[in-house]
Amino acid sequence: MVPRIKWNFIMKLSANLFLRQTQSLVMTARLRQSIQLLQMTHFEVNQFIAQEVEQNPLLEFPYNDDEAADVAEDDRYAHQPEDVGSDDGYDNRTEALSSDWYDNGGSASTSRLNDELDANYTNVFPDDGAPQRLDAPELVSQWKSMPGSGEGADYDLDDFVAGQVSLRDHLAQQIPFVLPDMADRLIAQNFVDQLDDCGYLQADIVEAGERLGTSLAQAERVLATLQSLDPPGVFARSLAECLAIQLRQKDRYDPAMQVLVENLELLARRDFATLKRLCGVDEEDLLDMLGEIRQLNPKPGSGFEAGVSEAIMPDVVVRASSDGGWLVELNPDTLPRVLVNQSYFSRVTKTKDAQVQAFLSNCLQTANWLTRSLDQRANTIMKVASEIVRQQDAFLLHGVDYLRPLNLKTVAEAIEMSESTVSRVTSNKYMLTPRGLFELKYFFTVSISAVAGGDSHSAEAVRHKIRALILQERAEAVLSDDDIVDMLKKGGVDLARRTVAKYREAMNIASSVQRRREKRALAKVVGS
Repeated sequence: MVPRIKWNFIMKLSANLFLRQTQSLVMTARLRQSIQLLQMTHFEVNQFIAQEVEQNPLLEFPYNDDEAADVAEDDRYAHQPEDVGSDDGYDNRTEALSSDWYDNGGSASTSRLNDELDANYTNVFPDDGAPQRLDAPELVSQWKSMPGSGEGADYDLDDFVAGQVSLRDHLAQQIPFVLPDMADRLIAQNFVDQLDDCGYLQADIVEAGERLGTSLAQAERVLATLQSLDPPGVFARSLAECLAIQLRQKDRYDPAMQVLVENLELLARRDFATLKRLCGVDEEDLLDMLGEIRQLNPKPGSGFEAGVSEAIMPDVVVRASSDGGWLVELNPDTLPRVLVNQSYFSRVTKTKDAQVQAFLSNCLQTANWLTRSLDQRANTIMKVASEIVRQQDAFLLHGVDYLRPLNLKTVAEAIEMSESTVSRVTSNKYMLTPRGLFELKYFFTVSISAVAGGDSHSAEAVRHKIRALILQERAEAVLSDDDIVDMLKKGGVDLARRTVAKYREAMNIASSVQRRREKRALAKVVGS
């Protein structure tokens, strides 16, 4: 008989205290905002500062020279004694005029009085005078009434740009002449509101008719009338319909042209043999038809103002210095400016209210953090831009063919910062160079190996070479991808054929077969 052994396990739960020391990185709210400031554009930074100024009474925008002069002028008049008025000056001027009048026997000239009183006809009746038209910006200083006419003041070129007419305004001027009925005009206005920037109608006729409570026949009749307006091709619902409208207005929409317009996908593939068979024409007639298609406008609304276009403001400006190097500066127009009013803080903190003191202390900490963050942002942008200019010195001197391969790690190690910081700084930041305006990320390109172990090439420079080779090819000698590979190898660039095809497709360049068809057709059209 085997004896049995009984085991009893007892688990005890108890609470103990242990002292453990660890290190961790905590992202505070201000640290996150400082990181976000690096990635913001100057416009977004100005918006952020404006919000802080509204919330923080210790922050304020600095005055410019004109505003400071206005404030000083207002203060001077505000502290002017009350007994210094205009009556004494007016009486003295009147006495001087009266003396001149009687000394001249009451025959003082009208021009003399006008000059003294500053009251000629053009000043008394400004609306009746001839309009003063400024013909050139150089004449601004000659007209005291024009903005920017003061000494040293600059002018705004936007004041001399004529306003463009929008597509909707252009169509609104024509609709009353072709649609006298008010109900038709309401339908037409609904169609106008649904036009895109290219002049195409982005609406379904059936849904529009049901929404407006009109019949489909009336909606189609109004649309057909609108398609006869200027510019030709407007209110089309597809590219084929846009070209057909223009051809009808030219009386060139015959059956052969209709088949060509209905098979635009074959035209895009340069399949001229199939087009000749479908249209029932020979090669000479097809070339004439293609020449007429080229003269049409596929985007009839593109010639009108679509919206407000804003110019890109560079964050960094690079100029050639006198010692042969490059001068890198931050653009003062994009630098955010904000001041901390220390005097106001000193005056208000004298109060014994604890809540006011705590609120102002928090505001002062926030204001000091903002100024330090903005200064750090400017210094970081300056460091990254200076290193990019140092690395891409050959590009600034000789052009895109000499653009060096560069990555974020190289710049980060040179300025002793992290790659994530460099990536944030180069996002949506622009540099104005003698070669043009470029985004900072433009200078970071992939490295492509060279033949026989030479210096590597940047991907952007190689794409530029491929584009240049294709632009220089002739219709009778179109380069294939293998030909481009051989020519690049002669220039010291080792690149595979599939990589050439990838770069070519990324630049929206057709294949050699399609380019050969297009160049031959274009040569025949030009020759005829």
